[in-house]
Amino acid sequence: MSTGAADTSVVDDALSRLRWDLLAVSDGDDPRVFTDLLADHEADLTAATSSPRWQAWSHAFAARRLLAEHDAGAAADQVAAARAAAEDGPADAERALLLAYLAHLEVAGDRFEAALHLAVDASLLTDQVPADQPSRALHQAHLWLSLALTRLDLEELAVAQALRGHRVAAELDDDAARWQLLALCAQQHAELAQTVHRRGDEVRAARLAAVALRCSFTATELPHEPADAESDLLSVVHGWSLMLAGDLEDTLPALRRVRDRVAAEGGPWLRGYADLALARLLCRLAGPPDALGPPAEEAADLLADAATAFAAVGDRRRYRQALLELGRTTAALGRAAEALHWLEAYRGETVRMHQRSRELWADLFVRRSRLREAERQTALMRRHALEDPLTGLGNRRSAERRLSELDPAAAPVALAVVDVDRFKSVNDSHSHLHGDAVLRRLADLLRVHCRTGDEVYRWAGDEFLVVLPGAGEAQAVVAMERLRRAVVQCAWDELGVRDEVTVSIGIATSHPEAPRTWRQLFEDADLHLFAAKRAGRDRVRTSPRDGDDAPAPAGPHTSVDALVDELLGARTPRSPGWAFEPDPDAADPDPAP
Repeated sequence: MSTGAADTSVVDDALSRLRWDLLAVSDGDDPRVFTDLLADHEADLTAATSSPRWQAWSHAFAARRLLAEHDAGAAADQVAAARAAAEDGPADAERALLLAYLAHLEVAGDRFEAALHLAVDASLLTDQVPADQPSRALHQAHLWLSLALTRLDLEELAVAQALRGHRVAAELDDDAARWQLLALCAQQHAELAQTVHRRGDEVRAARLAAVALRCSFTATELPHEPADAESDLLSVVHGWSLMLAGDLEDTLPALRRVRDRVAAEGGPWLRGYADLALARLLCRLAGPPDALGPPAEEAADLLADAATAFAAVGDRRRYRQALLELGRTTAALGRAAEALHWLEAYRGETVRMHQRSRELWADLFVRRSRLREAERQTALMRRHALEDPLTGLGNRRSAERRLSELDPAAAPVALAVVDVDRFKSVNDSHSHLHGDAVLRRLADLLRVHCRTGDEVYRWAGDEFLVVLPGAGEAQAVVAMERLRRAVVQCAWDELGVRDEVTVSIGIATSHPEAPRTWRQLFEDADLHLFAAKRAGRDRVRTSPRDGDDAPAPAGPHTSVDALVDELLGARTPRSPGWAFEPDPDAADPDPAP
């Protein structure tokens, strides 16, 4: 390895360790821990901006710092710069992690639309990572996606991402990673259980709470010592899950102890979280709304403290939850004025949220409409590119595309080239409008009289191409003779055409035993068409059949009449243009021996 490459590798390793350290404290209770760490190493990130990867992360961490400084507008600009820097990067777990982190930043900055789109892109990228390639980046991508989706009120999706992250962590030789995702799974299942319980589905709520408890127990059994704040959060989640599982009395003392420790040592968000969990347990213990006991008074105070804490740290989702439960609890306690105050605050917060949702869905509707219009235009352009506008048949480009897909070595196939006899005289004697009408009528006849599964194209001018998949020479001859007869019998005078309209048809076939390319088939069919024209028009021509014992007729091509006579066992020659009815002027065939 060269010295330059070694130096680059050392720098990448150092920056990678810095990134993990910054991510570990990015969502912490005290934003100063993150901003101080970033300030100590921001120069290192800035110096590495020649690399698109580290340039993107430099912008991402700058956005996190600006959010801590309450400058959401500048933070949004940094997020956009981070995404632009990563635009040309590979579609891998590293990029998924960056987009998931940016989604979390956008939702923290109250930019729900941008967060949703980033989350969708990150999720799609995680889906593209092979299942046998677990990595720390993929594990962290699922973690940040789960956190972002929770704040977007997409709890079911948040749980799914946490579980996917847990499966990735289980494949890594990292107890800390396993602990982190197990704790996250426990928290996400407990929160979803609370939502489901509020909707009245207690059976599912208990089932989700049981999953949360299993995740919590499994995490505590790992040989990993988490930070105090992480351990306290898991203890709160554990107590909350026990409550949702129906264990109320035994849970209260343990949850009180955790809450008291958090109140003394934890940050504002964790204090609010512990207050909310304990308040919910006390409300369950207080009894029915019409006979609330003393625990309800304590619960109301804890909910007020939780609302204050969540508002201070910008957790709007849990702030709304605390306001709603505070309004209901104070109303049940008979404190109508106070309840009205809290419910009005909740209504204002909800209206604000719904307004954002309406704007988001309106924008998504517009985007969907534009996509559908783009799809319609694309389909229209494809139709114009592949369809003949006069007849509605596929055009030459469409025919060549279809012919290139044929596999003559797999199954028999026949091509027929159909040409209008003396078409120029139709145009000269009448008009080009009459000529167009003739071509449209011929296209209709082709559709009606070809076999089911045959494909018809307008090749050029008055020349049409019929592809007959699976057809041998006999089937192709019978089908094209049926068409020729239908053209003769058509009432062309209905179109104002006085002259007789007929067609000449050339056929070529290919068999798997001796396959030929479609170009060879077309050239042969075109030659047979020319032979039909020379023989007097209004007839079908094909090639001599392999294996014939009888000598070939004069000229390079046999007539269709001889072939049909042989196929049907006729003993007398047919007149040119034979169709299906016997010639009334022909003698009866000899009786069978």
